[in-house]
Amino acid sequence: MAFNHFEVKGTRFIKGVHSGESVDYAENEFQVLNDDVYNVTFPKSGTNWMIEILNLIKHKGDVSKSSSVPIFERSPWYETVAAKELINKMESPRVLSSHLPLHTFAKSFFKSKAKIVYTMRNPKDIIVSMFHFTKILSIFEAAEDFEKFIDDFIQGQVLFGSWFEHVKGWMTMKDDSRFLFVTYEELLQDLRGCVVRLCKFLGQELDDAQIDLVVKYSTFKSMKENIMSNWSQMPADVLDQTKGSFMRKGVAGDWKNHFTVAQSEYFDKIYKEKMKDVNVNFFWEQTS
Repeated sequence: MAFNHFEVKGTRFIKGVHSGESVDYAENEFQVLNDDVYNVTFPKSGTNWMIEILNLIKHKGDVSKSSSVPIFERSPWYETVAAKELINKMESPRVLSSHLPLHTFAKSFFKSKAKIVYTMRNPKDIIVSMFHFTKILSIFEAAEDFEKFIDDFIQGQVLFGSWFEHVKGWMTMKDDSRFLFVTYEELLQDLRGCVVRLCKFLGQELDDAQIDLVVKYSTFKSMKENIMSNWSQMPADVLDQTKGSFMRKGVAGDWKNHFTVAQSEYFDKIYKEKMKDVNVNFFWEQTS
């Protein structure tokens, strides 16, 4: 995966979107508030979907904010250069996003009562999504060789480094009461059930009608039609959606349309070795 990057503690960041100063600030100086909610993901794991869900829960199903403020301003990625100005305008409780691995996350979080929702996705589907994403986002050199892209992903030579290390790091938090993990696949299978789980975790009391509204406005179809959620507000020289859609399919298992049998078996073998010490049975391991 070719892009203009720099590394901090083994993690690849985008020059311009991030800086050494913004990453250092995010880890060492950023002040987490006790009522903050952090939407943490490895890229292409359902980040924007969870932004939509968490903001709709925050507003008890009221879609007015989601239909009037771009999604990247509702929950900015706090490690980016542009984040500080956006965050300074936000009202508490803040819903903030991040792709940071555990070892570079805000140190102030660990002394706070803030909460983290960590969304994961079958890594094979992440590879496919990321491969297509390189074709529309100008910061990336469009990927053409899918097999090479699989190897880049395995070796951590992609945005934010190793997926395996990202997941393994955050899974050490799985028994912390401030941490909840959910998978993209679970959201697809039972969105309403996941919303109920999230409300309980966040201490948000929504009635059935409000939960229904959260579900209604956070479906793939609803988000794709919402100009404040589908990233169509981004200039074409940054995100060229004539070459592909930011919200492409919103499905699980699309990897089966891209991986050969040999590529799938190769990835599975490496996955099994790298994840052998993770004592979590992930949703996609049951359904692949």
